[in-house]
Amino acid sequence: MQVVQQEDVERKRGLEHRGGTFYARTLVQGVPGTPGNFKLSLSESGADHSGPRHRHNFDQFRFMVQGSSSFDRDGVLKEGMLGYFPEGVHYGPQTNPTDTFLIVLQFGGASGSGYLLPSEVKAGTEELRKFGEFKDGVFHRKSGDGKRNVDGFQAVWEHVHGREMVYPQPRYDAPVFMDPASFDWVRVGDGVEEKLLGVFTERRTEGGLLRLQKGARHQLQGRGVWVVLNGAGRVEAEPLKQYTAISLEKGEEATIEASEAMQLLHYGLPDLSGLESLRHAPAAAAE
Repeated sequence: MQVVQQEDVERKRGLEHRGGTFYARTLVQGVPGTPGNFKLSLSESGADHSGPRHRHNFDQFRFMVQGSSSFDRDGVLKEGMLGYFPEGVHYGPQTNPTDTFLIVLQFGGASGSGYLLPSEVKAGTEELRKFGEFKDGVFHRKSGDGKRNVDGFQAVWEHVHGREMVYPQPRYDAPVFMDPASFDWVRVGDGVEEKLLGVFTERRTEGGLLRLQKGARHQLQGRGVWVVLNGAGRVEAEPLKQYTAISLEKGEEATIEASEAMQLLHYGLPDLSGLESLRHAPAAAAE
């Protein structure tokens, strides 16, 4: 089990290959080099941040805490909504009508393509700047071998791995935007309720919300991460407060107790049993 407080994590600039204002705190991450690697972050982007229509070879959840993002034909992710961006699925272009604050999970999906750390993406971005420039989310090559104009994330990934990226076949036609306000709370324990917003792919990736009344206790289990949205309590001997993150691996359990009414965001990571022993080329981090 990992328990991380947001104030213990440095806020860093990121996504230089996209342009615009972007900062993030990486709260928890998985095991590098495995199909199940992941990264959970608190992400801030400015109204000047944008991205072209593109896709990834990993899965992504975005929970909009504040602000909104427009994804053109795919719709608008508004405050309080959860977006699921499946691997292989095109989305965007993205623009931000306002500054945004999100809780983002990026993770290796059902294809087993995996996920790389942001530090490796940053290094690849700096190396590519020797051969061209990043502008409006696209890498424009001026020298060296390779494509002349290509999505910035894809350019970095191909540079890091030394080969062409092959995207997974999409399991969905478009990203899925969910509005929790349209879901009902369902009792799952004494003083504990859940909104299950969705279960995706054959590997059972989940997104949802959990709500505890003051004094209620609940056992967390299963591979996934939980983030406190509001309220306070404890998990084992650790304090829970706004934006505390809890991460569990398969077979782990943890009991939380609410000292005041508390609500948590839950991201259930996919069950990649049978893929963990395979060697895959992992995917790079982008948002």
